[in-house]
Amino acid sequence: MASSSSGPSAAGVSALDPAVSSGASSSASGIKRSMPSEVPYASGMPIKKIGHRGVDSSGETTYKKTTSSALKGAIQLGITHTVGSLSTKPERDVLMQDFYVVESIFFPSEGSNLTPAHHYNDFRFKTYAPVAFRYFRELFGIRPDDYLYSLCSEPLIELCNSGASGSLFYVSSDDEFIIKTVQHKEAEFLQKLLPGYYMNLNQNPRTLLPKFYGLYCVQAGGKNIRIVVMNNLLPRSVKMHIKYDLKGSTYKRRASQKEREKPLPTFKDLDFLQDIPDGLFLDADMYNALCKTLQRDCLVLQSFKIMDYSLLMSIHNIDHAQREPLGSEAQSSADTRRPAPQKALYSTAMESIQGEARRGGTMETDDHMGGIPARNSKGERLLLYIGIIDILQSYRFVKKLEHSWKALVHDGDTVSVHRPGFYAERFQRFMCNTVFKKIPLQPSWKSLKLQNQSSPIEQKNSEDLEQDSASLVISRSQLLPQQC
Repeated sequence: MASSSSGPSAAGVSALDPAVSSGASSSASGIKRSMPSEVPYASGMPIKKIGHRGVDSSGETTYKKTTSSALKGAIQLGITHTVGSLSTKPERDVLMQDFYVVESIFFPSEGSNLTPAHHYNDFRFKTYAPVAFRYFRELFGIRPDDYLYSLCSEPLIELCNSGASGSLFYVSSDDEFIIKTVQHKEAEFLQKLLPGYYMNLNQNPRTLLPKFYGLYCVQAGGKNIRIVVMNNLLPRSVKMHIKYDLKGSTYKRRASQKEREKPLPTFKDLDFLQDIPDGLFLDADMYNALCKTLQRDCLVLQSFKIMDYSLLMSIHNIDHAQREPLGSEAQSSADTRRPAPQKALYSTAMESIQGEARRGGTMETDDHMGGIPARNSKGERLLLYIGIIDILQSYRFVKKLEHSWKALVHDGDTVSVHRPGFYAERFQRFMCNTVFKKIPLQPSWKSLKLQNQSSPIEQKNSEDLEQDSASLVISRSQLLPQQC
């Protein structure tokens, strides 16, 4: 029988880095698949383990000894029930106590008068702050039936998690939502964050911060598996050519050799400075909108004493994609089809900085596939997919100790862990001065040329300067990408 209680939430959320999609693997089965491959407890000991994530003797991913296929089935059963039951409750304003409500429902394998029979071991499903998260989904224009259809109509797809966190990542079949397992400490911090998150979204739905759509917990075998549903930053239908995790720090911020061997490595700050020393060039309006959004987001994070967050940025190079052989697997799987229109408002990188675009805004856009149009110093057309991740690192005692120790052996201003105010300022400065830059305007070069017409030699130097800078001189009409 379903029950409801109040108290501290046991769910949380952290970094989003979906990495490279593995597609629908053997573990990406539907909820009706039969035993024995879906028993929550792996047969045999895990052959390797990172945190709570492991692989059992049959090769299937496990999390806290629950198989991935069983976890996905439990998630879909639980969300179907909780969204359905929530629809029977009248809509109302969100109250403070709504942030602390936890609803629980038991799913015996033989079924009950409230739950269907299923092929998994018994489990309990908890929903955190259901009324509050219903409001968040409504704020982003996600209807209950769309939410259910995206998450529960087709098998969830497990992503190859190349990070060291030990979390599992799933993506909905329509590319709309990411589901990520999270830790207990992250849960406690998110519980404190929810009221402020609610206030921030009401003032600023145009944000690069993670967009949280639901918090849940699957209790199986005496273990709590906490999960969060959030926006998907990186559409699988767009081929990403390079990816960066940027903090604005240079201390040991270089991808390891092991990371570089992956199909799509996640590079870091020093790699960016080496690969793209001139930065990425955006149209002036785009640059101003992006930096304003970053400034507002950093102010929110600083107010909660949040630090050590990153800007995840994946780059799709349009010109490279057009030069790739049409028959290649990458071209056929990524570049020949457009991502489906997003159900959620402000869910793409472009909408995150231009949130009014779908509500009567006047800013000009083109077929940008949700990415932010940019250019590199070679003049190549790019689409940027960005978002702020790792936002639940509060500046607590452990972090203070970590910074003090690093400062003893290195310049304290370059390490990634720093006091929140300094961290926010350094983060913004790095992003808006080094990573992103305004496109140089051609009139300025012409003006310089006119000023130097006093002598043939000076005029020749001016012409050389203009020629050398041609690759950086891009008009607004050239910036927006053409259809691939």
